[in-house]
Amino acid sequence: MPKKILSGIVVSDKPNKTITVLVERKYQHPVLKKVMRARKKYNAHDEENKFKTGDKVNIRESKPYSKNKKFEVIGSMK
Repeated sequence: MPKKILSGIVVSDKPNKTITVLVERKYQHPVLKKVMRARKKYNAHDEENKFKTGDKVNIRESKPYSKNKKFEVIGSMK
């Protein structure tokens, strides 16, 4: 099964080797047919601490690094 790849914006880089990424997706409500916007935050592993708040990044599903950290940073989006 392929690994999930998501893109979003870094909202926090406070913990060591960890960033918090806000991922936003749009979908159509099944009954109302209205376009809805869902947001979710993911903790991602950043080995070199090189991404800062406001950066746009791609993250990939990986082995669990901790209880909440199950994604790793692939790179930045241009």
